[in-house]
Amino acid sequence: MAENTTTVEKKTENKEERPKNRRERRVRSGGRAPRERREFEQRILAIRRVARVMKGGRRFSFSVTLAAGDMKGRVGVGLGKGADTALAIEKALRDAKKNMITISRTPESSIAHDVRAKFGASVIELRPAPARGIIAGGAVRTILELGGVRDISAKILSRSKNHLNNARATVDALKQLKK
Repeated sequence: MAENTTTVEKKTENKEERPKNRRERRVRSGGRAPRERREFEQRILAIRRVARVMKGGRRFSFSVTLAAGDMKGRVGVGLGKGADTALAIEKALRDAKKNMITISRTPESSIAHDVRAKFGASVIELRPAPARGIIAGGAVRTILELGGVRDISAKILSRSKNHLNNARATVDALKQLKK
């Protein structure tokens, strides 16, 4: 009987010493280090499954619209196409980094003056709005957040719901800002 109680005691002691979850186990064992912070934040604006008709039937691929920014005044929009979503996202991020712009902001992280831009059928208007936060929707809001712009009011003046065109029109509007 005495042996049984000691083995039970040992088992409970080991459980207390053992890490509670996988992350703790990895950290204690010297496993993989915590992930470092990425250079750019990224947000997917749209994922579309597109098809082309071939002899044997339909072939599907994916088109991804992605916005990337550092929240400190740099932002870009990219488009990637691939056989699967992971590949398309990777291409879109590369394209967004390639098309990155620097936004001229006021010391309060707003914009200095009103701007209006058109890309395709999308028309966007941006106005400074002191102490009101970001008043915008859809792709426009995402671009402004990733660019680190605050206290701004944005309006999509067209009826276009195309995320890519709305995002590119926003980037064009931000390019027009004077220092």
